[in-house]
Amino acid sequence: MATDNRINFWRKSAKVPGRFPKDTPKANSLKTKKASSFHEFARSTNDAWDIDDEEDEDFAPCHPATLPPTPHSTSHAPPPPPPSQPADSNGDPRSPGQLDVAAAELRLRPEEDTAGGQVNGRVVVKSSSEALLNTNTARSTLQKQQSLPVRPIIPLVARISDQNSSGAPTMTVRDKSRLDKFKYLLSCPNTDLEELRKHSWSGIPREVRPITWRLLSGYLPANMERREQVLKRKRDEYFGFIEQYYHSRTDETYRDTYRQIHIDIPRTNPLIPLFQQPTVQEVFERILFIWAIRHPASGYVQGINDLVTPFFVVFLSEFVEEDVENFDVASLPLDTQRNIEADSFWCMTKLLDGIQDNYTFAQPGIQNKVKALEELVSRIDEDIHNYFKRNEVEYLQFAFRWMNNLLMRELPLRCTIRLWDTYQAEQEGFSHFHLYVCAAFLIEWRKEILSMVDFQGLLMLLQNLPTIHWGNEEVGLLLAEAYRLKYMFADAPNHYKR
Repeated sequence: MATDNRINFWRKSAKVPGRFPKDTPKANSLKTKKASSFHEFARSTNDAWDIDDEEDEDFAPCHPATLPPTPHSTSHAPPPPPPSQPADSNGDPRSPGQLDVAAAELRLRPEEDTAGGQVNGRVVVKSSSEALLNTNTARSTLQKQQSLPVRPIIPLVARISDQNSSGAPTMTVRDKSRLDKFKYLLSCPNTDLEELRKHSWSGIPREVRPITWRLLSGYLPANMERREQVLKRKRDEYFGFIEQYYHSRTDETYRDTYRQIHIDIPRTNPLIPLFQQPTVQEVFERILFIWAIRHPASGYVQGINDLVTPFFVVFLSEFVEEDVENFDVASLPLDTQRNIEADSFWCMTKLLDGIQDNYTFAQPGIQNKVKALEELVSRIDEDIHNYFKRNEVEYLQFAFRWMNNLLMRELPLRCTIRLWDTYQAEQEGFSHFHLYVCAAFLIEWRKEILSMVDFQGLLMLLQNLPTIHWGNEEVGLLLAEAYRLKYMFADAPNHYKR
């Protein structure tokens, strides 16, 4: 009945964006012993996202994490992009074997005229000298392809923008109309934040996303005349914290905190080249360390490092047209780098102010949200809830990560940015609406969940949901379903609980 209500209330596309491979061989391992308490679960899950990562016992920073010097008038030109392998028609890099096949196809083409013609589909080469000439031509073609300064092909999982390999989609008339509305609201002397939230709920155009996020997060005032003054004051304040506190990262009091930050940062979006640049990692170290020592009630907790990345990418996009994934941040003027860093720190701080109980001792906020998710799913889809019980699957075993890092490990970064457009538009998007997004996200995989036959298969599915091909369309449908659930259950406590 819950399914019927869901279909009648909201008609969704029948297209399922991904499937979990059913024929994946299952390891012959015994069922994991359930944790008897949250503390045991937390201790047994030091890193909820990475597998087979070893910490260096002899900790030492691999690069000098120092404050960027005072900006000068000169700037470095960005280096040329590295050459990439030739790509196939789908935009995916070809393997060496595929390159050999391509060369063979260049040498022997059935449609070309040969001395012997075609016999039973076989091509007869006219002479050995012609074969040698064709071989040299194929090699020359491959060398030219490899030497051209082409744009590197980004793996789908690492693409930040919601686009295909050929570039961003063409702006439609509707998109241009929405962009004009945003520009009008942002150009008013006093921006109407309620109206801005209303338009932002269904997604914010890339061109105005940075300024809109600053406004909706409460970092910038609505009054246009005060914005420059506030920006200068807050940026100077952040770098004042750097000068006052950052040198203490090697002190005995903060050494463990800095060490954990230093270990976690290389694990942040490891498939995206942008986040492996030393300049970017130094920025993240400063942001996370300053936040940690200014919030001693929680300090640094694994997962907070993920929350910096959407802000950093969005504010960087003001200065990058495309291919943010490969952009060399060190090529920007130093004052621009400093502004991006300070804005990312303050907006992340505003976000965490609303969900800090997720990261205090024993993480009570996450415990409460996981329990609320369990109660909500028991009312939305009793079949899934009972199936979890029969297979002894605890919600904490998969939903802990969903709450701890706001689904960032379940979705590509491009989807997270779109999701956060709506979270910024909601009054309590990160602290309250996220619960309904998680419930809708779980129900999205109903068919795959009920097709799993044992505990191990269920847990493998829930921890590795196939969202690699997701984009704005799939996130929009997810948010629409989450809104429906919120509308039905948020203000109906008697219907919410049994």
